[in-house]
Amino acid sequence: MRFRHPDGTTVHLAYCTNVHPAETLDGVLAQLRDHCEPVRRRLGRDRLGIGLWLARDAAHALVTDPSALRGLRTQLDRRGLEVVTLNGFPYEGFGAEEVKYRVYRPDWADPERLEHTTALARVLAGLLPDDVTEGTISTLPLAWRTAYGEDRADKARAALLTLAERLDALAELTGRSVRLGLEPEPGCVIETTADAIAPLTALAHERVGVCVDTCHLATSFENPHTALDTLAAARVPVVKAQLSAALHAESPHLPEVRRALAAFDEPRFLHQTRTATAAGLRGTDDLGEALETDALPEAAPWRAHFHVPLHAAPAAPLTSTLPVLEAALTRLVGGPHPLTRHLEVETYTWQALPPDLRPRGRAQLADGIAAELVLVRDLLTDLGLKELP
Repeated sequence: MRFRHPDGTTVHLAYCTNVHPAETLDGVLAQLRDHCEPVRRRLGRDRLGIGLWLARDAAHALVTDPSALRGLRTQLDRRGLEVVTLNGFPYEGFGAEEVKYRVYRPDWADPERLEHTTALARVLAGLLPDDVTEGTISTLPLAWRTAYGEDRADKARAALLTLAERLDALAELTGRSVRLGLEPEPGCVIETTADAIAPLTALAHERVGVCVDTCHLATSFENPHTALDTLAAARVPVVKAQLSAALHAESPHLPEVRRALAAFDEPRFLHQTRTATAAGLRGTDDLGEALETDALPEAAPWRAHFHVPLHAAPAAPLTSTLPVLEAALTRLVGGPHPLTRHLEVETYTWQALPPDLRPRGRAQLADGIAAELVLVRDLLTDLGLKELP
């Protein structure tokens, strides 16, 4: 979906396909047929943007076989789909029964991460629509915080610099500019937008910036206006934004609230949990740890890194951080000029929701994704953007 900002800029809205995990190119092609095109049809649009997730094997197949890349581009065109952004955070195995800490490997100190991201950039340059010259890729924020000493930090910095140089060469070769956004996430080396400033200003390369995920922003209790203003003041570009909402518990000391939270404590993904105290942010690596121990004080609200559907907040006594998303979107695209041109709805946890909230089959899932996109579309038009055909 495309929108025209009042300043004339085209802003792209997509939804991320990591909600339909596939490890192979055949699996990606099946996603387009079984999920993405049905969402487009529900929206009644001739064109739908998707934020494509390509696992290692799928990316390798595309970058080593020009005919496979042409075939994917043909399928996108045939089904009314377009790609301007890729989710390069998960490397492989995102559809496994247990993902948890595995999603952070390999990190930017490992050569596999550089090679995979290079492959993604080359693929994206070949998938961009004919009238689009800029693509974006989101990636993990360097590494999970543990076992990340000075040696690994040096390797990560060197890898990012090498990638930036490769992106420069790719632009010169193809005329397509691809930029990378490090995605701050609780528990990682770069947990907040403020944490991103030092490493990115040290790198000082225009093709590497930040991907702002509004669930992560909310989980860390960051004020979206302050966070985005600080990035702007430091001249750190917002390469893309992922529109998502966290789980919010206003009164975690109440037994009924803890019971409601426990329903979201599932074994597949990591649900980092945070609370803001007078002494600063306190947190656990997972929701179960917060519920089963006294690691977090109960006097203030808790937020958990669980991407809940944007259009359907959890039932009381829980809610979502949709207001944080709305505030961030106002700052991102509601001003005289957009801070980013690529927006991506990223609710990948549909099948991890409590059983009574999960979609029953493809049709219900497509309905839910379409409803999320309608909500964001309405927010954008309320901010003065015009939806384009």
